[in-house]
Amino acid sequence: MPPRTRRMPFPNVVIERDTDSEQSSSEEDEEEEEEEDEPAVLVESENEEKVDEAKKKGKAPITISLKKVCKVCKKPGHEAGFKGATYIDCPMKPCFLCKMPGHTTVTCPHRVATEYGVIPAKRKNTRNALEYAFERQIRPRIPPIKPAYVIPDQVSCAVIRYHSRRVTCLEFHPTNNNILLSGDKKGQLGVWDFRKVYEKVVYGNVHSCILNNMKFSPASDGTVYAASSDGTVSCTDVETGIALSLMNLNPDGWQGPSTWRMLYGMDINAEKGAVLVADNFGFLYLVDTRSNNRTGKPILIHKKGSKVVGLHCNPVQPDLLLSCGNDHFARIWDIRRIEDGSSIYDLAHSRVVNSAYFSPVSGSKILTTSQDNRLCIWDSIFGNMDSPSREIVHSHDFNRYLTPFRAEWDPKDPSESLAVIGRYISENYNGAALHPIDFIDISTGQLVAEIMDPNITTITPVNKLHPRDDVLASGSSRSLFIWRPKEKSEPVEQMDVGKIFVCDRDDKKRRKRKFGGESDDSDDDKSIPKGKRFKSQKKSQSKSSLSAKVRH
Repeated sequence: MPPRTRRMPFPNVVIERDTDSEQSSSEEDEEEEEEEDEPAVLVESENEEKVDEAKKKGKAPITISLKKVCKVCKKPGHEAGFKGATYIDCPMKPCFLCKMPGHTTVTCPHRVATEYGVIPAKRKNTRNALEYAFERQIRPRIPPIKPAYVIPDQVSCAVIRYHSRRVTCLEFHPTNNNILLSGDKKGQLGVWDFRKVYEKVVYGNVHSCILNNMKFSPASDGTVYAASSDGTVSCTDVETGIALSLMNLNPDGWQGPSTWRMLYGMDINAEKGAVLVADNFGFLYLVDTRSNNRTGKPILIHKKGSKVVGLHCNPVQPDLLLSCGNDHFARIWDIRRIEDGSSIYDLAHSRVVNSAYFSPVSGSKILTTSQDNRLCIWDSIFGNMDSPSREIVHSHDFNRYLTPFRAEWDPKDPSESLAVIGRYISENYNGAALHPIDFIDISTGQLVAEIMDPNITTITPVNKLHPRDDVLASGSSRSLFIWRPKEKSEPVEQMDVGKIFVCDRDDKKRRKRKFGGESDDSDDDKSIPKGKRFKSQKKSQSKSSLSAKVRH
């Protein structure tokens, strides 16, 4: 077959340059430009003639612009967006943090003080039976004075590149204080004894894709239930890794995105002996833990076709179920008579709700995390639920290539006022752009502490406080970190290298690499350039491996 030739000539290419960026500051360049003024005019006239000829012949030229264009509003004249880990505001858009016009993120008052605009709400008296029972039975257990907060602010040990993909969820063992379970985007389940550091195992046969949630069985501390985006609920033995599939919503395999069901929210109701899971189409499913089979029909609890990302049973009254999803609502249900449209309360938000949790002691408060950079608090589920009691502006509006940020209660705080959440917008700490983990007093909106380590340069969206010890577990990219409180009596010394385990085959590379520079090559933390590493802290690291800021 003879080769084909192009009948029509290639179109002309006209390049528009940004004159401001192309000017040279040297005198030699200026002289050369003066000498070449006339030829330049001739070239321009020739180009104009060629463009006119092309238009007459019906061939439109291709124009390539090299001018600076804003990545946010797509208009020339200024630059905005992310440069590495630093965000540059667009003057044509509202503030990225509080979503309000009139100022930029750098000058946003909420960035300086988290309690800005937060007014503690007055208690709402409803004078009903539930309120009376709460005052008599639950309120006396809550101390009137807040205890002193104990903040785990120093990295005790770490496992680097533990998972092959980014960490998606964490869970502490109910009886063994040193065991931490973790799930990743690939569906793997990790079991780590962080006291011995080197004792770890990863089960890769549990799920085939994202492990979104997991809970320990109330009847057996060696069994964990997990929900995955492959549409299955598994029951896994922690010691052996043998997994049993309890429910599969995609028995025929992949049939297209319109029929593929993914499971996100999950919780266990011990009184009912049921595992509650919700999918990406707005439906709720119940699995009997005694027969290991699904019971009843799926119930539509959110807008049809919307993702239900969170479920939580009330710790005091397990019949109350809290759900949240992509339809901008968090809803409270009574499991005893749950059906489509039978929600007790509908808590409206302006954007997607990432998480919603009852308070751990009384179960009378609700803490929600929304994509509009707001933490919403409802002080009493027996009062007026039309609007939240308080809204705290916090930076967590980012989901691409990251596990969604979720604010969680401190289960050891009897005053039910301390919450932990990772921060998305980076801050400058001694010349390094770091993303701290925030401890917030939700009763006042004040930032109790912001903890960071100069070696952890990636974002930390997954955080879990220990239910019994003063320990914080955090998942940053593919790595796990254990934080403990820094004892005041101890001299500040460099961290013991033996407490940092790097999952790498090459021992030489293991010694050279720091434990914060890793990233998921596939899709994790791409907002941070790979080549950007913090190297100006060598002197400070010899004295301390932690740089923490605590506000009293």
